[in-house]
Amino acid sequence: MYRFLLSRQWVILTLVGLAMIPAMVKLGFWQFHRHEHRVAQNQLIDRSLHAKPVPVTELTAPGRPLPRADMWRTVTATGTYDTAHEVVVRQRTAADESTIGYYVLTPLDLGHGGTVLVNRGWIAAGGDLTKFPDVPAAPRGTVTVTGRMMADETTEGSGIKDRQGLPDRQVMLINSAQQAKLLHRPVLAGYIEQTAPKTPHNTPELVPDPDHDSIGPHMAYAVQWWLFAAAVPVGWVVLVRRERRDRMAAAADTDGTDGTDGTDTAEPGATGSGPDAREADTAGAAPADASVARTAATPE
Repeated sequence: MYRFLLSRQWVILTLVGLAMIPAMVKLGFWQFHRHEHRVAQNQLIDRSLHAKPVPVTELTAPGRPLPRADMWRTVTATGTYDTAHEVVVRQRTAADESTIGYYVLTPLDLGHGGTVLVNRGWIAAGGDLTKFPDVPAAPRGTVTVTGRMMADETTEGSGIKDRQGLPDRQVMLINSAQQAKLLHRPVLAGYIEQTAPKTPHNTPELVPDPDHDSIGPHMAYAVQWWLFAAAVPVGWVVLVRRERRDRMAAAADTDGTDGTDGTDTAEPGATGSGPDAREADTAGAAPADASVARTAATPE
């Protein structure tokens, strides 16, 4: 009845289905872990943004990677801007997430506390990308900057390729180690993403707070993969039953065909049952009846 399952076609189909089930389950857990990571990150961002500001030197030091737990922490830094070594970071989007321009990255000299990089915000790219753009001047004298503490960018972590041969004072990544080589002095690891004071006329445009409300579609994707995994055996059973039904119907059609159409053919000389046959019987019986009548009428 189910011998067709041993055919090459059905063996391959079954093996493919068995391979798909664990793969889909694994993909579902991968999306679920991404969901958990996103939720944990949102919670971390929320705690960091609402934490009491601390001096930047309490969280970071030259050559020491910023711990993940300190990401997005609000920090303060007091010093003077070193505009002579200011650079712009290429291919960055504005708050509308569509307009391409630059981030303005300016070293802030903390005096005896070293130097920290400050992302002062976003500016439009302008027409000539081979020249250093017109950058709004940084405040003069001693300033106090408040902002979010961010980790150094790397190609592995950001996906941004660190291209070489860029125009003067243009970079692809915000990285304290790279800038320390250019400045020839120690630079605190990470950088500050400025949130205060507000810039005149919002130029440069301050980087908005990171999104920490949306959890993304990862949980929905996980559920979809698990539903796909559950649908494989169900679909296999449906296909098996359909195949069995089709084979049984084909076998029944074959057994019911014997080469005749079910109509009897009268043999020559066979007695029929129609009117002509009745008349023939009557004609054949008449002489016998007449002979019997004459015999009965003859006297002994």
